Amino acid sequence: MYHKAVQTLAQSVLHYIRRNHLLKAGHRVGVAVSAGADSVALLHLLAELRKELGIVLSVIHFNHQLRGAESDADEQFVTDLALQYKLELHRESGDVAGYAAEKHLSLEAAARKLRYAYFWRLLEDGLDRVATGHTLDDQAETVLLRIVRGAGTRGMAGIYPQLLVDGSQFSEKTIIRPLLGTRRRELEAFLKALAQGWREDSSNRDLRHSRNRVRHGIMPRLERHLNPAVRETLAEVAEIARAEEDYWQQQVAQILPQAWQRDEAALKLAVMSNLPLALRRRVVRAAGESLGFRLEFAHVEDILQVARDGKSGMLPGGWTVSRSATELRFDCVSSGKASSDYEYSLRVPGRIKVPETGTWFEAELVSSRGGYNPDHLLDSTMLGKELRVRNWRAGDRFWPAHTKSPKKIKELLQELHIPGSERKLWPVVAQGADVVWVRGFPVPAHLRVREGVEDALAIKERPTGEL
Repeated sequence: MYHKAVQTLAQSVLHYIRRNHLLKAGHRVGVAVSAGADSVALLHLLAELRKELGIVLSVIHFNHQLRGAESDADEQFVTDLALQYKLELHRESGDVAGYAAEKHLSLEAAARKLRYAYFWRLLEDGLDRVATGHTLDDQAETVLLRIVRGAGTRGMAGIYPQLLVDGSQFSEKTIIRPLLGTRRRELEAFLKALAQGWREDSSNRDLRHSRNRVRHGIMPRLERHLNPAVRETLAEVAEIARAEEDYWQQQVAQILPQAWQRDEAALKLAVMSNLPLALRRRVVRAAGESLGFRLEFAHVEDILQVARDGKSGMLPGGWTVSRSATELRFDCVSSGKASSDYEYSLRVPGRIKVPETGTWFEAELVSSRGGYNPDHLLDSTMLGKELRVRNWRAGDRFWPAHTKSPKKIKELLQELHIPGSERKLWPVVAQGADVVWVRGFPVPAHLRVREGVEDALAIKERPTGEL
Protein backbone atom coordinates (compact mmCIF):
# COMPACT_ATOMS: atom_id res chain seq x y z
CA MET A 1 0.00 0.00 0.00
CA TYR A 2 2.85 2.36 0.90
CA HIS A 3 4.70 1.83 -2.38
CA LYS A 4 1.49 2.27 -4.37
CA ALA A 5 0.72 5.58 -2.62
CA VAL A 6 4.26 6.85 -3.15
CA GLN A 7 4.33 5.82 -6.80
CA THR A 8 0.89 7.33 -7.46
CA LEU A 9 1.89 10.73 -6.06
CA ALA A 10 5.26 10.69 -7.82
CA GLN A 11 3.60 9.85 -11.15
CA SER A 12 1.04 12.61 -10.62
CA VAL A 13 3.82 15.15 -10.04
CA LEU A 14 5.74 13.80 -13.03
CA HIS A 15 2.65 14.25 -15.21
CA TYR A 16 2.27 17.85 -14.01
CA ILE A 17 5.94 18.59 -14.71
CA ARG A 18 5.71 17.21 -18.23
CA ARG A 19 2.34 18.79 -19.03
CA ASN A 20 3.67 22.22 -18.08
CA HIS A 21 7.16 21.69 -19.60
CA LEU A 22 8.88 22.54 -16.31
CA LEU A 23 12.03 20.43 -16.63
CA LYS A 24 14.36 19.02 -19.26
CA ALA A 25 17.06 16.38 -19.05
CA GLY A 26 20.33 17.92 -17.94
CA HIS A 27 18.78 20.74 -15.92
CA ARG A 28 20.52 21.73 -12.70
CA VAL A 29 17.64 22.14 -10.25
CA GLY A 30 17.82 23.74 -6.82
CA VAL A 31 14.96 22.71 -4.52
CA ALA A 32 13.97 25.51 -2.13
CA VAL A 33 13.43 23.78 1.22
CA SER A 34 12.09 25.76 4.17
CA ALA A 35 11.79 22.65 6.42
CA GLY A 36 7.99 22.65 6.12
CA ALA A 37 6.04 19.65 4.86
CA ASP A 38 5.46 20.98 1.32
CA SER A 39 9.10 21.67 0.50
CA VAL A 40 10.41 18.55 2.25
CA ALA A 41 7.97 16.45 0.22
CA LEU A 42 9.03 18.25 -2.96
CA LEU A 43 12.66 17.32 -2.30
CA HIS A 44 11.76 13.66 -1.74
CA LEU A 45 9.59 13.52 -4.86
CA LEU A 46 12.18 15.12 -7.14
CA ALA A 47 14.86 12.87 -5.66
CA GLU A 48 12.66 9.91 -6.58
CA LEU A 49 12.07 11.23 -10.09
CA ARG A 50 15.53 12.61 -10.88
CA LYS A 51 16.75 9.58 -12.81
CA GLU A 52 13.63 9.47 -14.94
CA LEU A 53 13.81 13.24 -15.52
CA GLY A 54 17.58 13.27 -16.01
CA ILE A 55 18.14 16.23 -13.68
CA VAL A 56 20.85 17.19 -11.20
CA LEU A 57 19.49 18.21 -7.78
CA SER A 58 20.74 20.51 -5.05
CA VAL A 59 19.10 22.02 -1.97
CA ILE A 60 18.46 25.70 -1.23
CA HIS A 61 17.64 27.23 2.14
CA PHE A 62 17.13 30.89 3.01
CA ASN A 63 17.08 31.76 6.72
CA HIS A 64 14.81 34.80 7.23
CA GLN A 65 16.07 35.35 10.81
CA LEU A 66 12.54 36.10 11.98
CA ARG A 67 12.09 33.41 14.66
CA GLY A 68 15.46 33.29 16.39
CA ALA A 69 16.44 29.78 17.49
CA GLU A 70 13.47 28.32 15.62
CA SER A 71 14.79 29.70 12.32
CA ASP A 72 18.27 28.34 13.08
CA ALA A 73 16.78 24.93 13.86
CA ASP A 74 14.99 24.98 10.49
CA GLU A 75 18.32 25.67 8.79
CA GLN A 76 19.99 22.79 10.63
CA PHE A 77 17.12 20.47 9.68
CA VAL A 78 17.55 21.32 5.99
CA THR A 79 21.33 20.94 6.28
CA ASP A 80 20.87 17.43 7.68
CA LEU A 81 18.38 16.62 4.93
CA ALA A 82 20.87 17.66 2.25
CA LEU A 83 23.52 15.46 3.87
CA GLN A 84 21.05 12.56 3.98
CA TYR A 85 20.57 12.83 0.22
CA LYS A 86 24.25 13.69 -0.39
CA LEU A 87 23.20 16.85 -2.24
CA GLU A 88 24.95 20.18 -2.52
CA LEU A 89 23.46 22.79 -0.18
CA HIS A 90 23.09 26.48 -1.03
CA ARG A 91 22.18 28.54 2.00
CA GLU A 92 21.98 32.19 2.91
CA SER A 93 20.39 34.32 5.60
CA GLY A 94 18.95 37.82 5.56
CA ASP A 95 17.72 40.40 8.04
CA VAL A 96 14.11 40.44 6.83
CA ALA A 97 12.82 42.56 9.69
CA GLY A 98 15.47 45.22 9.11
CA TYR A 99 14.88 45.21 5.36
CA ALA A 100 11.12 45.50 5.87
CA ALA A 101 11.59 48.53 8.12
CA GLU A 102 14.04 50.17 5.72
CA LYS A 103 11.86 49.66 2.63
CA HIS A 104 8.50 50.13 4.38
CA LEU A 105 7.34 46.64 3.42
CA SER A 106 5.36 44.00 5.24
CA LEU A 107 7.42 41.14 6.67
CA GLU A 108 5.88 38.77 4.11
CA ALA A 109 6.75 41.05 1.18
CA ALA A 110 10.26 41.71 2.47
CA ALA A 111 10.90 37.99 3.02
CA ARG A 112 9.75 37.15 -0.49
CA LYS A 113 11.86 39.91 -2.02
CA LEU A 114 15.07 38.81 -0.29
CA ARG A 115 14.38 35.13 -0.86
CA TYR A 116 13.70 35.54 -4.55
CA ALA A 117 16.72 37.80 -4.97
CA TYR A 118 18.78 34.90 -3.64
CA PHE A 119 17.10 32.50 -6.06
CA TRP A 120 17.93 34.88 -8.91
CA ARG A 121 21.60 34.96 -7.95
CA LEU A 122 21.73 31.16 -7.86
CA LEU A 123 20.17 30.99 -11.31
CA GLU A 124 22.69 33.49 -12.60
CA ASP A 125 25.49 31.41 -11.04
CA GLY A 126 24.62 28.18 -12.82
CA LEU A 127 21.29 26.69 -11.78
CA ASP A 128 18.69 26.24 -14.52
CA ARG A 129 15.67 25.97 -12.25
CA VAL A 130 14.67 26.75 -8.69
CA ALA A 131 11.75 24.57 -7.58
CA THR A 132 9.46 25.82 -4.83
CA GLY A 133 6.84 23.88 -2.86
CA HIS A 134 3.70 25.88 -3.69
CA THR A 135 0.68 23.58 -3.60
CA LEU A 136 -2.88 23.54 -4.90
CA ASP A 137 -3.92 24.86 -1.48
CA ASP A 138 -1.57 27.85 -1.89
CA GLN A 139 -3.07 28.46 -5.30
CA ALA A 140 -6.63 28.44 -3.96
CA GLU A 141 -5.75 30.79 -1.11
CA THR A 142 -4.00 33.19 -3.49
CA VAL A 143 -6.94 33.31 -5.89
CA LEU A 144 -9.45 33.90 -3.09
CA LEU A 145 -7.34 36.68 -1.55
CA ARG A 146 -6.99 38.40 -4.91
CA ILE A 147 -10.71 38.17 -5.69
CA VAL A 148 -11.58 39.69 -2.33
CA ARG A 149 -9.04 42.49 -2.73
CA GLY A 150 -10.15 43.16 -6.29
CA ALA A 151 -8.69 41.45 -9.33
CA GLY A 152 -9.34 40.82 -12.98
CA THR A 153 -8.24 37.72 -14.82
CA ARG A 154 -4.60 38.73 -14.37
CA GLY A 155 -4.96 38.49 -10.60
CA MET A 156 -7.16 35.41 -10.72
CA ALA A 157 -4.44 33.63 -12.72
CA GLY A 158 -2.82 33.18 -9.32
CA ILE A 159 0.54 31.44 -9.01
CA TYR A 160 2.07 30.46 -12.34
CA PRO A 161 3.63 26.99 -12.75
CA GLN A 162 6.71 28.63 -14.20
CA LEU A 163 8.01 32.13 -13.47
CA LEU A 164 10.57 33.98 -15.53
CA VAL A 165 12.99 35.46 -13.04
CA ASP A 166 12.95 39.27 -12.86
CA GLY A 167 15.82 40.65 -14.87
CA SER A 168 16.63 37.47 -16.76
CA GLN A 169 16.42 37.29 -20.51
CA PHE A 170 16.87 33.53 -20.59
CA SER A 171 13.74 31.37 -20.69
CA GLU A 172 15.80 28.53 -19.23
CA LYS A 173 16.33 30.48 -16.02
CA THR A 174 13.03 30.06 -14.24
CA ILE A 175 11.37 29.31 -10.93
CA ILE A 176 9.03 26.32 -11.13
CA ARG A 177 6.18 25.08 -8.93
CA PRO A 178 5.82 21.31 -9.56
CA LEU A 179 3.27 20.81 -6.75
CA LEU A 180 0.59 23.26 -7.88
CA GLY A 181 -1.64 20.32 -8.82
CA THR A 182 -1.16 18.57 -5.45
CA ARG A 183 -3.04 19.05 -2.18
CA ARG A 184 -1.10 19.75 1.01
CA ARG A 185 -2.80 16.85 2.80
CA GLU A 186 -1.49 14.45 0.13
CA LEU A 187 2.06 15.62 0.78
CA GLU A 188 1.72 15.22 4.54
CA ALA A 189 0.34 11.70 4.08
CA PHE A 190 3.24 10.96 1.73
CA LEU A 191 5.81 12.05 4.34
CA LYS A 192 4.10 10.08 7.08
CA ALA A 193 4.27 6.98 4.89
CA LEU A 194 8.00 7.60 4.54
CA ALA A 195 8.35 8.20 8.29
CA GLN A 196 9.91 11.50 7.31
CA GLY A 197 9.36 14.37 9.71
CA TRP A 198 9.18 18.07 8.95
CA ARG A 199 9.10 21.29 10.96
CA GLU A 200 6.07 23.48 11.56
CA ASP A 201 6.57 27.23 11.26
CA SER A 202 4.84 28.73 14.29
CA SER A 203 4.08 31.91 12.35
CA ASN A 204 1.79 29.87 10.06
CA ARG A 205 -0.77 29.85 12.91
CA ASP A 206 -0.62 33.61 13.48
CA LEU A 207 -4.08 34.87 12.54
CA ARG A 208 -2.84 38.43 12.23
CA HIS A 209 -1.73 37.40 8.72
CA SER A 210 -4.56 37.45 6.19
CA ARG A 211 -3.38 34.27 4.45
CA ASN A 212 -3.52 32.37 7.74
CA ARG A 213 -7.07 33.59 8.35
CA VAL A 214 -8.03 32.30 4.91
CA ARG A 215 -6.19 29.00 5.44
CA HIS A 216 -7.44 28.16 8.93
CA GLY A 217 -10.78 29.91 9.06
CA ILE A 218 -12.40 31.01 5.81
CA MET A 219 -11.45 28.12 3.53
CA PRO A 220 -12.60 25.37 5.93
CA ARG A 221 -15.94 27.16 6.34
CA LEU A 222 -16.38 27.40 2.58
CA GLU A 223 -15.66 23.66 2.35
CA ARG A 224 -18.20 22.83 5.05
CA HIS A 225 -21.02 25.16 4.01
CA LEU A 226 -20.69 25.85 0.28
CA ASN A 227 -18.42 23.51 -1.68
CA PRO A 228 -16.32 20.60 -0.35
CA ALA A 229 -14.07 20.96 -3.41
CA VAL A 230 -13.67 24.74 -3.16
CA ARG A 231 -9.86 24.54 -3.26
CA GLU A 232 -9.88 22.51 -6.47
CA THR A 233 -12.50 24.86 -7.92
CA LEU A 234 -10.41 27.95 -7.20
CA ALA A 235 -7.33 26.26 -8.67
CA GLU A 236 -9.37 25.58 -11.82
CA VAL A 237 -10.30 29.28 -11.93
CA ALA A 238 -6.58 30.06 -11.96
CA GLU A 239 -5.99 27.60 -14.83
CA ILE A 240 -8.77 29.21 -16.87
CA ALA A 241 -7.57 32.74 -16.07
CA ARG A 242 -3.98 31.96 -17.13
CA ALA A 243 -5.17 30.75 -20.52
CA GLU A 244 -7.33 33.87 -20.85
CA GLU A 245 -4.38 36.08 -19.96
CA ASP A 246 -2.13 34.38 -22.52
CA TYR A 247 -4.75 35.02 -25.20
CA TRP A 248 -5.32 38.66 -24.27
CA GLN A 249 -1.62 39.41 -24.03
CA GLN A 250 -1.25 38.24 -27.63
CA GLN A 251 -4.14 40.45 -28.69
CA VAL A 252 -2.72 43.50 -26.90
CA ALA A 253 0.72 42.89 -28.42
CA GLN A 254 -0.86 43.04 -31.90
CA ILE A 255 -2.97 46.14 -31.26
CA LEU A 256 -0.67 48.24 -29.09
CA PRO A 257 1.73 49.38 -31.86
CA GLN A 258 -1.27 50.65 -33.86
CA ALA A 259 -2.98 52.41 -30.95
CA TRP A 260 -0.14 53.66 -28.76
CA GLN A 261 2.36 56.39 -29.67
CA ARG A 262 4.84 55.83 -26.90
CA ASP A 263 7.13 58.71 -27.81
CA GLU A 264 4.17 61.08 -27.61
CA ALA A 265 2.48 59.27 -24.71
CA ALA A 266 -0.77 59.25 -26.69
CA LEU A 267 -3.49 56.75 -27.64
CA LYS A 268 -5.13 57.08 -31.06
CA LEU A 269 -8.88 57.48 -30.66
CA ALA A 270 -9.61 56.16 -34.15
CA VAL A 271 -8.01 52.81 -33.29
CA MET A 272 -9.42 52.64 -29.76
CA SER A 273 -13.00 53.32 -30.86
CA ASN A 274 -13.03 50.18 -33.03
CA LEU A 275 -11.92 47.84 -30.24
CA PRO A 276 -14.26 45.81 -28.02
CA LEU A 277 -14.44 47.08 -24.44
CA ALA A 278 -12.32 44.27 -22.99
CA LEU A 279 -9.49 45.03 -25.40
CA ARG A 280 -9.80 48.82 -24.88
CA ARG A 281 -9.33 48.33 -21.17
CA ARG A 282 -6.26 46.19 -21.65
CA VAL A 283 -4.66 48.56 -24.14
CA VAL A 284 -5.15 51.44 -21.71
CA ARG A 285 -3.56 49.42 -18.91
CA ALA A 286 -0.62 48.45 -21.14
CA ALA A 287 -0.11 52.11 -22.09
CA GLY A 288 0.07 53.06 -18.42
CA GLU A 289 2.55 50.30 -17.68
CA SER A 290 4.81 51.47 -20.51
CA LEU A 291 4.93 54.85 -18.76
CA GLY A 292 5.95 53.23 -15.51
CA PHE A 293 2.72 53.11 -13.50
CA ARG A 294 0.00 50.54 -12.96
CA LEU A 295 -3.64 51.42 -13.39
CA GLU A 296 -6.42 50.10 -11.21
CA PHE A 297 -9.83 49.32 -12.72
CA ALA A 298 -11.23 52.68 -11.58
CA HIS A 299 -8.38 54.54 -13.30
CA VAL A 300 -8.95 52.65 -16.55
CA GLU A 301 -12.63 53.51 -16.43
CA ASP A 302 -11.80 57.18 -15.78
CA ILE A 303 -9.54 57.21 -18.85
CA LEU A 304 -12.23 55.66 -21.02
CA GLN A 305 -14.68 58.27 -19.68
CA VAL A 306 -12.25 61.02 -20.77
CA ALA A 307 -12.22 59.43 -24.22
CA ARG A 308 -16.02 59.71 -24.30
CA ASP A 309 -16.68 63.15 -22.82
CA GLY A 310 -13.41 65.00 -23.40
CA LYS A 311 -12.77 66.07 -19.79
CA SER A 312 -9.30 65.64 -18.29
CA GLY A 313 -8.57 63.26 -15.43
CA MET A 314 -5.94 62.63 -12.73
CA LEU A 315 -3.92 59.42 -12.60
CA PRO A 316 -1.36 57.89 -10.18
CA GLY A 317 2.11 59.36 -9.90
CA GLY A 318 1.13 62.91 -10.84
CA TRP A 319 -0.02 61.97 -14.34
CA THR A 320 -3.05 63.40 -16.14
CA VAL A 321 -4.98 62.29 -19.19
CA SER A 322 -6.70 64.64 -21.62
CA ARG A 323 -8.43 64.32 -24.98
CA SER A 324 -7.83 66.15 -28.24
CA ALA A 325 -9.72 65.64 -31.47
CA THR A 326 -7.67 62.58 -32.41
CA GLU A 327 -5.95 61.19 -29.31
CA LEU A 328 -5.81 60.62 -25.58
CA ARG A 329 -2.65 62.23 -24.23
CA PHE A 330 -0.90 61.36 -20.98
CA ASP A 331 1.14 64.09 -19.28
CA CYS A 332 3.10 64.18 -16.05
CA VAL A 333 2.39 67.26 -13.97
CA SER A 334 4.89 66.36 -11.26
CA SER A 335 6.44 69.54 -9.92
CA GLY A 336 9.93 68.13 -10.26
CA LYS A 337 10.71 69.02 -6.65
CA ALA A 338 13.45 67.08 -4.94
CA SER A 339 10.92 65.39 -2.68
CA SER A 340 9.27 63.35 -5.45
CA ASP A 341 10.52 59.85 -6.27
CA TYR A 342 10.02 58.38 -9.71
CA GLU A 343 10.43 55.00 -11.38
CA TYR A 344 9.79 53.84 -14.94
CA SER A 345 10.09 50.61 -16.87
CA LEU A 346 12.74 50.58 -19.61
CA ARG A 347 12.57 47.74 -22.12
CA VAL A 348 15.74 46.38 -23.76
CA PRO A 349 15.90 47.61 -26.42
CA GLY A 350 13.59 50.56 -25.88
CA ARG A 351 13.29 54.07 -24.55
CA ILE A 352 11.25 55.97 -22.01
CA LYS A 353 10.50 59.61 -21.31
CA VAL A 354 11.30 60.74 -17.75
CA PRO A 355 9.56 64.07 -17.06
CA GLU A 356 11.30 64.51 -13.69
CA THR A 357 14.71 64.77 -15.39
CA GLY A 358 13.48 66.36 -18.63
CA THR A 359 15.23 63.62 -20.61
CA TRP A 360 14.72 60.42 -22.57
CA PHE A 361 16.45 57.21 -21.57
CA GLU A 362 17.24 54.69 -24.26
CA ALA A 363 18.57 51.15 -23.90
CA GLU A 364 20.22 50.42 -27.24
CA LEU A 365 21.88 47.19 -28.33
CA VAL A 366 25.11 48.07 -30.12
CA SER A 367 28.25 46.36 -31.36
CA SER A 368 31.04 46.24 -28.79
CA ARG A 369 33.39 47.07 -31.66
CA GLY A 370 31.44 50.13 -32.74
CA GLY A 371 33.85 52.72 -31.39
CA TYR A 372 32.07 53.24 -28.07
CA ASN A 373 33.91 53.98 -24.85
CA PRO A 374 33.99 50.56 -23.06
CA ASP A 375 33.32 52.36 -19.76
CA HIS A 376 29.85 53.16 -21.10
CA LEU A 377 28.91 49.69 -22.38
CA LEU A 378 27.19 46.92 -20.45
CA ASP A 379 27.37 43.22 -21.28
CA SER A 380 23.87 42.56 -22.68
CA THR A 381 24.13 38.83 -21.90
CA MET A 382 24.18 39.65 -18.17
CA LEU A 383 21.07 41.82 -18.21
CA GLY A 384 17.42 41.14 -18.77
CA LYS A 385 14.80 42.49 -21.13
CA GLU A 386 13.46 45.04 -18.67
CA LEU A 387 15.30 47.57 -16.53
CA ARG A 388 14.03 50.31 -14.21
CA VAL A 389 14.89 54.01 -14.53
CA ARG A 390 14.50 55.78 -11.19
CA ASN A 391 16.07 58.29 -8.87
CA TRP A 392 18.59 56.83 -6.43
CA ARG A 393 17.30 55.85 -3.00
CA ALA A 394 18.85 55.84 0.45
CA GLY A 395 21.06 52.78 0.82
CA ASP A 396 21.72 52.33 -2.93
CA ARG A 397 25.30 51.33 -3.62
CA PHE A 398 27.31 51.39 -6.85
CA TRP A 399 30.77 50.19 -7.86
CA PRO A 400 32.04 52.16 -10.86
CA ALA A 401 34.82 50.57 -12.90
CA HIS A 402 38.36 51.64 -11.94
CA THR A 403 37.47 52.17 -8.27
CA LYS A 404 38.55 50.05 -5.31
CA SER A 405 35.21 49.29 -3.72
CA PRO A 406 31.49 50.02 -3.93
CA LYS A 407 30.18 53.19 -2.32
CA LYS A 408 26.83 54.61 -1.41
CA ILE A 409 25.49 56.64 -4.32
CA LYS A 410 24.91 59.50 -1.89
CA GLU A 411 28.67 59.63 -1.26
CA LEU A 412 29.52 59.42 -4.97
CA LEU A 413 27.26 62.40 -5.73
CA GLN A 414 28.64 64.39 -2.81
CA GLU A 415 32.14 63.88 -4.22
CA LEU A 416 30.91 65.41 -7.49
CA HIS A 417 29.47 68.36 -5.54
CA ILE A 418 26.01 67.84 -7.04
CA PRO A 419 23.58 70.37 -5.45
CA GLY A 420 21.09 68.84 -3.04
CA SER A 421 17.98 69.66 -5.08
CA GLU A 422 19.49 68.12 -8.22
CA ARG A 423 21.04 65.27 -6.30
CA LYS A 424 17.68 63.88 -5.10
CA LEU A 425 16.45 63.38 -8.69
CA TRP A 426 19.76 62.00 -10.00
CA PRO A 427 18.87 59.06 -12.26
CA VAL A 428 20.04 55.48 -12.02
CA VAL A 429 19.15 52.35 -13.97
CA ALA A 430 18.49 49.23 -11.93
CA GLN A 431 17.92 45.54 -12.53
CA GLY A 432 15.99 44.18 -9.59
CA ALA A 433 17.72 45.50 -6.47
CA ASP A 434 21.04 46.10 -8.26
CA VAL A 435 22.02 49.49 -9.71
CA VAL A 436 23.73 48.86 -13.06
CA TRP A 437 24.13 52.44 -14.34
CA VAL A 438 24.47 55.88 -12.75
CA ARG A 439 24.58 59.12 -14.71
CA GLY A 440 28.17 60.43 -14.88
CA PHE A 441 29.96 57.25 -13.81
CA PRO A 442 31.57 54.28 -15.61
CA VAL A 443 29.52 51.08 -15.58
CA PRO A 444 30.46 48.44 -12.98
CA ALA A 445 33.52 46.40 -13.87
CA HIS A 446 31.71 43.07 -13.52
CA LEU A 447 29.06 44.20 -16.03
CA ARG A 448 31.43 45.60 -18.67
CA VAL A 449 31.47 43.83 -22.02
CA ARG A 450 33.70 40.79 -21.83
CA GLU A 451 36.17 39.92 -24.50
CA GLY A 452 34.52 37.99 -27.31
CA VAL A 453 31.02 39.28 -26.54
CA GLU A 454 29.71 41.12 -29.58
CA ASP A 455 26.39 42.49 -28.32
CA ALA A 456 26.65 45.38 -25.88
CA LEU A 457 24.05 47.55 -24.21
CA ALA A 458 24.41 51.31 -24.19
CA ILE A 459 22.29 53.40 -21.82
CA LYS A 460 21.78 56.79 -23.45
CA GLU A 461 20.22 59.89 -21.92
CA ARG A 462 19.11 62.76 -24.13
CA PRO A 463 17.10 65.96 -23.64
CA THR A 464 13.45 65.51 -24.58
CA GLY A 465 13.81 67.91 -27.51
CA GLU A 466 16.28 65.63 -29.28
CA LEU A 467 13.83 62.79 -29.92
